[in-house]
Amino acid sequence: MRAQCHVLVVDDEPSILRLLRMEFDGRGFATTLAKTPDEALLLTSLQRWPDIAILDLVMPTMSGLQLMRKLRERKALPTIILTGRASESEIIGGLSAGADDYLAKPFSLDELTARVRAVLRRSPVDLERSGQFFKQGELVVNLARRLVIRRGETLRLSRTEWAVMEHLVSRHGRPVLYRELLEKVLGANTPDDPQNVRVWISRLRRKIEDDPLNPKVIHTVRRGYTFGHTGLAEGSR
Repeated sequence: MRAQCHVLVVDDEPSILRLLRMEFDGRGFATTLAKTPDEALLLTSLQRWPDIAILDLVMPTMSGLQLMRKLRERKALPTIILTGRASESEIIGGLSAGADDYLAKPFSLDELTARVRAVLRRSPVDLERSGQFFKQGELVVNLARRLVIRRGETLRLSRTEWAVMEHLVSRHGRPVLYRELLEKVLGANTPDDPQNVRVWISRLRRKIEDDPLNPKVIHTVRRGYTFGHTGLAEGSR
């Protein structure tokens, strides 16, 4: 982990803010505290961007998940949500909305710090360096966690849709030919016809593109497709 990792903590309970400042300062982190979401938005616009955010779920003006989305409109930000009512459905909903982890109050300081370090190890910056995380406009593809997130919402892809997406993303910016997708992704039982590839690409585009007929993410190139820009786009077939 990088020295002086910067942690943003947003909670309307002063006692938790004091406790977490002592904990993180003592562990060698740089810490920014905010009592409200509005204060957090202001501080992050004036100071160095945090490496991770710890956000209370329930706050007066907006929820921790709403604040997470607003912050991520500016830049990627790994996020842990603190909650006093950690039902299974709530946790699943929060993780589906893009939170990296959940922790119920009251919590152990050692556990929170361990979770912070774990999230940082798989943060978008580190995953991007390792070729496991890609952002294209408002679409995020996390290969390590097998997630596709669009505007903060996790998309439900079929097994084949994910396989096609994973193959395209792992070759980001490079053309992938019909035959490659047929042989390596769709399998030997798929008829050797480019139209079979077009069907799956069409299904994916309906889920990830603003306008599937004018795609901005999966581009058509000669005899295939590419995820991202190559300057070779031909159309939307």
